[in-house]
Amino acid sequence: MIRLGAGRPDRIVAVGAHCDDIAIGAGGTLLALCRARPGIRVDALVLSGGGTDREQEERAALAAFCPGADLRLTVLKLPDGRIPAHWEEAKAAVEELRGRTEPDLILAPRTDDAHQDHRGLARLLPTAFRDHLVLGYEIVKWDGDLGRPVAYQPLSPQTAEEKVRLLQEHYPSQRHRPWYDREVFLGLARIRGIECQERYAEAFAVTKLTLDLALDLGD
Repeated sequence: MIRLGAGRPDRIVAVGAHCDDIAIGAGGTLLALCRARPGIRVDALVLSGGGTDREQEERAALAAFCPGADLRLTVLKLPDGRIPAHWEEAKAAVEELRGRTEPDLILAPRTDDAHQDHRGLARLLPTAFRDHLVLGYEIVKWDGDLGRPVAYQPLSPQTAEEKVRLLQEHYPSQRHRPWYDREVFLGLARIRGIECQERYAEAFAVTKLTLDLALDLGD
């Protein structure tokens, strides 16, 4: 197995179509990164849920998932399930985000996610962030769209457990959903851990990656 790092990220962008997307897809990765890099800047953008109880959930949750980070969160009011119809507003939000940060890493939905809002946001990102490492996180849903990821972030058992605890604690509005439970979140992390020879992991899709494997060898 080849392990490639992305250097020491000082700035992260995390985007989601809905409140809880970022935490479900990459909450463990955020916990690990923020603990390893105190003071790391996290610019987060969520396209829907603004002005509702969901926004308050999101603000409390991401503060917990990004301990010690310089977190800057924007939650917009685009309608849930209708983001493709609000393409211009979504694109403007992504471009405004790009204008205020130069991230080392972007955490975003997958471009082949079955949910139209997730997929639409994912396909917007390359129009503004053209030369950045984008890791596409996965979200379990009834569509059965989980694929074969190519990148993994191992999670310690403590981090995996904390992710599940924070999801249950900070998103009470989602607890009634049949897929929103400990078994789902920890079970997927266990499967992804098996795939990368770890106990637990989060997995990501990568659509484009530039490597420099000849560092310090001279040209």
